[in-house]
Amino acid sequence: MKKTLPLWMLTLACLTVLASASSAQELNWRQYRGYDVPFVPTPLEVVDEMLRLADIRVGDVLCDLGCGDGRIVIAAAKRFGIRAVGIDIDPLRIAESNANAAKEGVSSKVRFVQQDLFEADFREATVVTMYLLTSVNLRLRPKLLTDLKPGTRLVSHSFDMGDWLPDTTTVVRLSQDNERGVHFWIVPANASGVWEWDLADGPTKRHFRFEAAQRFQALSGPVTSDGRQLGVYELKLAGDIISFVLTSGTDGKTAASEYKGRIQGHTITGTVRPRGNAGAGAVMWKAVRDPKTIEPMAK
Repeated sequence: MKKTLPLWMLTLACLTVLASASSAQELNWRQYRGYDVPFVPTPLEVVDEMLRLADIRVGDVLCDLGCGDGRIVIAAAKRFGIRAVGIDIDPLRIAESNANAAKEGVSSKVRFVQQDLFEADFREATVVTMYLLTSVNLRLRPKLLTDLKPGTRLVSHSFDMGDWLPDTTTVVRLSQDNERGVHFWIVPANASGVWEWDLADGPTKRHFRFEAAQRFQALSGPVTSDGRQLGVYELKLAGDIISFVLTSGTDGKTAASEYKGRIQGHTITGTVRPRGNAGAGAVMWKAVRDPKTIEPMAK
């Protein structure tokens, strides 16, 4: 006949098993109650991949949102010599980060700030890294799109941005059954609205109109010239750089022109060159947007 243990003994046994099977990190959830994200360190292999995807350059300023023990900030400063800032709401993590930076000899290149991410000012960042939750990323998304300059690179360990799809995703294999995704975005400029420009066509000028619709880095919309719709291909937006190919047909022939320009406020300036004619020179191109037609890139 089987013996049934009292409930209190079963409960104690379960807790003992859980405690022995859990890491110290997993048992420290109590101290993170009230915070949006618990502290879970990013594996060093993932740190390496995040910094690789960020394509760090001279003059960059990296900001790690939810910096934890400061490892991403410290690695960026140590390897690339750039300025780096870590923001975390937990004072214990800030103290730990400062101690780790001193150990690694990079205290003069880094700064750690105890602050709520939603109130922090990280507008100077050219690279932003994070290991938060998708729910937190989504709440941060409007601030990232509004505060960060177009062209800023964002890298997230594991968690995405919902329907703001990454420009690139890679996978880091830590073990046979442990893989981590690393997502990369370039903050896009707002290119929505009605853009118009003129280009010389022999002795006359042709007028162009582009009605641009935007969803994050994805652009679409018709381009017309003197009332005729043109073909629009390879339409891309990377930060504040826009490029596309326009095609038009006359007398049974199709001509294609390659456009590339930089968005600055309500103007685009750049060059146009005929496609397929390597010897042809580029001409300057300047488009102007009607400010009243601009729309939010995310609704």
